[in-house]
Amino acid sequence: QVQLVESGGGSVQAGGSLRLSCVASEATYSLNCMGWFRQVPGNLRERVAHLYTGSGRTMYADSVKGRFTIFQDNGKGTVALQMDSLKPEDTAMYYCAAARFLSGASCDRGLTVDGVRSWGQGTQVTVSS
Repeated sequence: QVQLVESGGGSVQAGGSLRLSCVASEATYSLNCMGWFRQVPGNLRERVAHLYTGSGRTMYADSVKGRFTIFQDNGKGTVALQMDSLKPEDTAMYYCAAARFLSGASCDRGLTVDGVRSWGQGTQVTVSS
């Protein structure tokens, strides 16, 4: 069972920045599709951004495009989410997620709540106006 450990959440004012980090307990060659989801109490968990490590392909939710950047950090096993120009509506619990797919396109389609193989414990992000 791959374990994912997140860090970097916190509180910030609108317009500020935070960086989330996710470290996997084993080499990511086995889980090559990694991403971030977020959830507000009472709402469904939504995918924010994901990355296919085989090609570096990335994809973002429309709500965060141009503000968030997902990237591999310090080689295999770590993926980060740089969040800039934060808005109060970005307030949520953020979860790192990972799975294995044969292609970037499959990663795009398959990294859903039901398709995730491993979840992190979550880290809270709070943006005040």
